[in-house]
Amino acid sequence: MSGTTTIAQSASFSLSRAARELELKRGEFDLALHLGCLRSVPDEGGGGRRVTRAEIDRMRAEAGFPETLRERVKAVGTTEGAALMGVTNTRFTRLARLGLVVPVKFYLNRYRVVVWLYLAEELRQFASDPQNALMMSGRTPEGLRDQLDDGLDLRPRNWRGRYLGFLLRQTEDPWARAAVVASLLDPAQVSEIVEDPDERAQLNRLRPGPVSQAAPDSPGARIAERITTADASDEIGWLRADLAQSVLEAREDRPAARPARDASLVPAPAPMPASSAGPPTGVPPSADRTSPVDARPAVRERLTTADLPLMPRETARSRRLLTWLRRRSPQESSYSALNSPSCTTETRRRPSRS
Repeated sequence: MSGTTTIAQSASFSLSRAARELELKRGEFDLALHLGCLRSVPDEGGGGRRVTRAEIDRMRAEAGFPETLRERVKAVGTTEGAALMGVTNTRFTRLARLGLVVPVKFYLNRYRVVVWLYLAEELRQFASDPQNALMMSGRTPEGLRDQLDDGLDLRPRNWRGRYLGFLLRQTEDPWARAAVVASLLDPAQVSEIVEDPDERAQLNRLRPGPVSQAAPDSPGARIAERITTADASDEIGWLRADLAQSVLEAREDRPAARPARDASLVPAPAPMPASSAGPPTGVPPSADRTSPVDARPAVRERLTTADLPLMPRETARSRRLLTWLRRRSPQESSYSALNSPSCTTETRRRPSRS
């Protein structure tokens, strides 16, 4: 097995090694994976994703390598993007807020301001399309201006759509795909759709890692969390329906993992009543020389076979008591004789000891 794993890993590279082989910066390499320009495979040893030697050779064999590959994954900000399209920064921002140009990634600067990045190739395509000439120059249509004045900003939503597609391309496992959808919803929304706590735990275990490198619960992490969580009602409704369908398909594939329960968390059984309890704790049955029946001779004399069906003999507690009684010696307990219809009160009475 170890030899097979070694051979498989020798035919593939880690992501950092693959980035060096393709002469890409790590950010450029991650974006190439995000866009589907480069394919990766899961590591059989559970160490993350890897890139095969054949995929590296395919990319290196393309004409103009590595400049053509770098140009395909080049991401620019607002200022450079506006220059590429030949518009002002203000107009470019309006186009982005209206969802006409879609960001491909984002980061937080040192002032915790969200900086959106766009593919340079897509911006050039948008600017060269004659159908977009009206949006490139002139006055913005009144209906769109009203939406902008009301605070419309589709950049986070459009980024989430791209990010969702990227994550879904990375896995074929049904539970992992459901976890991807759940990662874009508020936990309260997930709890309403997935009521089983073990299934929710399964989704949390497979949840994608955070998109921000900020420390957990820091202001930067909270900003990134707001961006990665759906907030529009129609988007939430679509994701909820997709999550319900994804979980249904995952259940059909295999049930969620059920972790072993801690025995210390299981509630102890209720104590038996004093009238039917066994020997005191710590005292073995052999050391107790008086049976519960002998300890109350008056009650034993009044007991008849007509009273026996009224005893809760079918409960689990009664079965344990009967088992304990039957383990005692015949001289100390005559419960079997007591339970016999042919037994009379006189024959059931235990002779007094001399």
